[in-house]
Parts: sequence; C-alpha cells; structure tokens
Amino acid sequence: MRYDSVMAQPKTSLFDVACPCCGANLRIDPETQVVIHFQEPVKKPAIEDLQAAVQQLKGEAARRNDVFEKSFASHLNAEKVRDKKFDELLKQAKEDKSGAPPKRPFDLE
Repeated sequence: MRYDSVMAQPKTSLFDVACPCCGANLRIDPETQVVIHFQEPVKKPAIEDLQAAVQQLKGEAARRNDVFEKSFASHLNAEKVRDKKFDELLKQAKEDKSGAPPKRPFDLE
C-alpha cells in the first residue's frame, strides 16, 4: 500500500459555520483555518408597514400619557396619605402613657 497517494489527497472540503453573534454564515477552510467566504444574514426591513408603525406609535403615546396621569395622581395623593399617617401616629403617641419620654441626646451631658 502506498502512503504517498493517500497523503496527496488535499483536505479542501470547506465547512459552514453560523456566527452566534450576528447570525452570518462563515465558510471556513480546515487546512488553513481561515474564513474563505463571509455572508451576512438577511435582515428584514425595520418598518414593514408604515401605517401599522404610525398606529403603534400613537398607541404608545397614549399609554405613556396614561402612565404619567396615574403617576401624577399618586403624587398628589401622597401628601394626603402622609398627613393621615402622621395624625394617626401622633394620636397613638399621645394616648400611649407607658412611661417617661425618651431622653434627648443633649440631656445626657
């Protein structure tokens, strides 16, 4: 058996690899370990239907406005809630006769 005929056969079968980052198709030569061909992935257009995109933007604007209105209303109610909590805690503190008031830091000197 002659080994030179087996060794003379070139290893030129290229193989394809899909790039995990961008999805491009790479054709690589295993012998030289070099990218022989690079094919970018087919990208779909950013806006397929202009009318649908306009309607979507209008819907998002309405949603943002609703969120803002809810946030503004809760901001206005927050002061009322704090006042009620303060009044309730003050009432509890006045009713609590468990002992003397705590000493202030400047009383300890």
